[in-house]
Amino acid sequence: MAVQPTTALFTPEAFANPYPLYHAVRAEEPVSFNRLLPGWVAISYDTVAAVLRDPRMSARRFFPNDPVPPGLEAVAEELRASRHFRSLWILFLDPPEHTRLRGLVSKAFTPAVVARMRDQVQRLVDSLLDQVQARGEMDLIRDLAYPLPATVISVMLGLPPEDRDRFKSWSDDMAASFTSFAAPDIVDRVRRSQRSQQALADYFHGLVEQRRKRPSGDLLSALVAAEEQGDVLSEEELLASCVLLLFAGHETTTNLIGNGLLALLRHPDQLQRLRDEPALIASAVEELLRYDSPVQFTSRVTPDEVELGGKRIPKGELITLMIGAANRDPAQFPDSDRLDLARRDNRHLSFAHGVHFCLGAPLARLEGQIAISTVLRRLPRLRLVEQAPPRWGTNLILRGLESFPVRF
Repeated sequence: MAVQPTTALFTPEAFANPYPLYHAVRAEEPVSFNRLLPGWVAISYDTVAAVLRDPRMSARRFFPNDPVPPGLEAVAEELRASRHFRSLWILFLDPPEHTRLRGLVSKAFTPAVVARMRDQVQRLVDSLLDQVQARGEMDLIRDLAYPLPATVISVMLGLPPEDRDRFKSWSDDMAASFTSFAAPDIVDRVRRSQRSQQALADYFHGLVEQRRKRPSGDLLSALVAAEEQGDVLSEEELLASCVLLLFAGHETTTNLIGNGLLALLRHPDQLQRLRDEPALIASAVEELLRYDSPVQFTSRVTPDEVELGGKRIPKGELITLMIGAANRDPAQFPDSDRLDLARRDNRHLSFAHGVHFCLGAPLARLEGQIAISTVLRRLPRLRLVEQAPPRWGTNLILRGLESFPVRF
């Protein structure tokens, strides 16, 4: 099939299932210019993995004074403010700045620290299911997949649990801007995102002042202590890091739980296998991450002219790395469109690769394993609602469901 540039992904069919489109593009050109998105796109596993682990490739792609893309002149001020703030996120930094900030934050997400949270995560999952079990139905996103990781990261940061709905609104607005500038409603997305990003930064500023006066044992207090050392963390970096941790700490895990449970319900043989073999849950979560990736793509900037997939790419070019497509590349994953919970050698890229490998991977894995295994154990008659099918969001980068009604 011939793929039209920049438009094919913005269709209901692609939002529901982008993978046939990925296969078609990969078969035509594993590295292409302006096929799926504006600019260069890498779509094969080998190329995406190679770029992610190449230390020469730059993660810096937010610069306040970059030219405003055509059609976005009305939100030029909002774009500059948003770019400046996000340029401080460790996601978009190169060493040595990235190394310094990652070293500060990573202590909260080591496997040992995360393992100590297992009982608390299990209690949260059981509490959320207790609230809906008597009803015989629920929305898996609203009632479980969103509140679980949002509560966990709030607890880690030491945030009031009653503020969770505010986080949800702000995070939804920010997530909506993580898409292509070709999105038809991008002007509105940029406006809402910047407004909510600023509200979240202001919220953390107030909490930081409280922690300076009354430190506690939470992650926010630890970050404030680092900021007060002066050469470790600036106040701007502190606020930006807090916003990123709250935003990234729940958005993608919500998608992992929602996407994963939907894949299982659509593959009853694999669902039954996991019920019969609960010890398979760790392998199952890795396969669910591969099969329908919560993060569909990321990007890097070329430091010099490079050759990828037989194409010469000039210095300073942005390359979009299609993680979701790489995870379905049949050259890396035999029978790649088949869900196989016992798949071996599953080196998916859903947590990225190299120095930017996801800090929260141990926590996301723990929450996904506990949430999915507990749902299957406690809700043996779990099924989709035919009259109300799951509804996918329209975010190209963060792939997830907006609603997911089930009965049990």
